[in-house]
Amino acid sequence: MDSLDGEEFDVIILGTGITECILSGILSSTQNKKILHIDKQNYYGGDTASINLKQLFERNDKPTENLDNGKFGRARDWNIDMIPKLLMSNGELINILISTKVTEYLEFKQISGSYVYHKNGKIYKVPSTEYEAVTSSLLGLFEKNRVKNFLQWVSQYNFENPKTHQGINWEKNTMEEVYYKFGLGNSSQDFIGHAMALYPTDDYIKEPCKECIERIILYSQSVAKFGAGKSPYLYPLYGLGELPQAFARLSALYGGIYMLNTPVSDIQYSEDGKFKSLTIPQGTVKAPIVIADPSYFPEKVKSTGKKYIRCICLLNHKISSTDQRDSLQIILPQNQIGRKNDIYIAALGAEHFVTPKGWNLAIVSTILEDTEGKNPLDEIKPALTLLGEIEETFYEVKEILAPKEDGSKDNVFISKSYDAMSHFESMTEDVKDIYKRVMGEDLVIE
Repeated sequence: MDSLDGEEFDVIILGTGITECILSGILSSTQNKKILHIDKQNYYGGDTASINLKQLFERNDKPTENLDNGKFGRARDWNIDMIPKLLMSNGELINILISTKVTEYLEFKQISGSYVYHKNGKIYKVPSTEYEAVTSSLLGLFEKNRVKNFLQWVSQYNFENPKTHQGINWEKNTMEEVYYKFGLGNSSQDFIGHAMALYPTDDYIKEPCKECIERIILYSQSVAKFGAGKSPYLYPLYGLGELPQAFARLSALYGGIYMLNTPVSDIQYSEDGKFKSLTIPQGTVKAPIVIADPSYFPEKVKSTGKKYIRCICLLNHKISSTDQRDSLQIILPQNQIGRKNDIYIAALGAEHFVTPKGWNLAIVSTILEDTEGKNPLDEIKPALTLLGEIEETFYEVKEILAPKEDGSKDNVFISKSYDAMSHFESMTEDVKDIYKRVMGEDLVIE
């Protein structure tokens, strides 16, 4: 590329993770911002990249001789997410994709099933409608009706119409009080709160019920969007690495410049402490604002005190007790496995073009509870047991980081690390939060 020395931009973005690429696409397409987008890596996606099998073996220092066309098939037929996350079909990220027309560059397929683990060692399809509640083998005879009544109440709940509230004040009553009102037992609370509302812990029970009700409504609406019987989740063909590339194309349409394999140095600030410029091999470039992932400003981020483990498992079979579905999510609620945090399993296969035919991919993730992390695989044993025989295992432990400040002092806006949860709702909230801090107004999705 020609010299960019002295070139001025509206925003410089560092890192091509999904968070950064969404912001790049939104700011260029809806706000006409002149964007320079840089990544020190030689591929799109950063921590949210999709890589092939050879890259996965190399990344984990495993031998790659005779890997191609061996028992795993062609290495390039694997598209393995470093951070697997599913999209709620009626969620905010899908709304962003549609409003920015990024869907023109992507193709999605529904995840076939949504399951929850019970301490009896079995997994069950998550009931999301009144009919599924009364037919589910997860629930006992009397509990079926209670869950049916609860789901019926949620489906008719209108925050603006007190007649639909049945005496529940969504600003004051906690979910603990709601569960008590409907007589729901611990197992029902676990699948509702963790497999439908998608809370990773039980902290929500003591909070006002509004958010939990909204989450359950989102889950049910997402299931209904494409017909009951499957799941509320969508996933892009060829893996999540397609998302940052799609937003890169969108930004490029509006004049955004993308540069991979580009090291950054000599970050400069003005006399009042605001970001001013940085240097790349093509010269020194200027902008009043920089947005970055945590790796670019290690001095400006802090540990949240949490670490996650993600374990990638290669399977030559489908997970048992799932009706031979080759794409699904399984949530193991904390109370069912004697933990403080849920464990998530995302299972994918050839249906989404992330494995060759005959192979499946299961990715297990959770927050580590042993702070020393001496035996991280022990913390996901219940999930690994569910998977059956595993042909190959890869895992990593990472610290979850967050910015120390909101960016208003120096105009350096840093995204959060991706969490252990298996869906994008928390990441989407981070996108909206950064947008508001940068633009001074809410992100309006039309």
